[in-house]
Amino acid sequence: MNDCLFCRIVAGEIPVKKVYEDEHTFAFEDVNPQAPTHVLVVPKKHIIGLKEASAEDADIVGLCHLAAAQIARQRGIENGYRTVLNVGPGAGQSVFHLHVHLLGGRDLKWPPG
Repeated sequence: MNDCLFCRIVAGEIPVKKVYEDEHTFAFEDVNPQAPTHVLVVPKKHIIGLKEASAEDADIVGLCHLAAAQIARQRGIENGYRTVLNVGPGAGQSVFHLHVHLLGGRDLKWPPG
C-alpha cells in the first residue's frame, strides 16, 4: 500500500534503523522508544491490525512474535521482555499496519498502561 508508513519502510522508501529482516518480517527501532529495547516487528504483508487478520494470517502473526523472541535473545534480554499488539485507536494503535512491539531492557510493571 502506497499510503502505509510501514509498507513504505519495508519497501525501503523511508530510512529506519533496521534490526532484523527475513522473508516474511521486518524489524526496526521505534522512533519513540518506551524502553531501552523498543523494536517494532511488522509483517511484510499489509494487514491493518489483529482484528482484520484472518486464519490465513495466523502463521505471519506467529512469525512476528518468533522474530521478536530472536531479537530478544540477540540483545540478552531473555530474563524479561514484553511483546505487545495494540489493536485499534482506543488501544493506542496509530499506524494501521499490524506490528508487534518488543519492549525490554528494564523492569516492566504490571498492569501495563
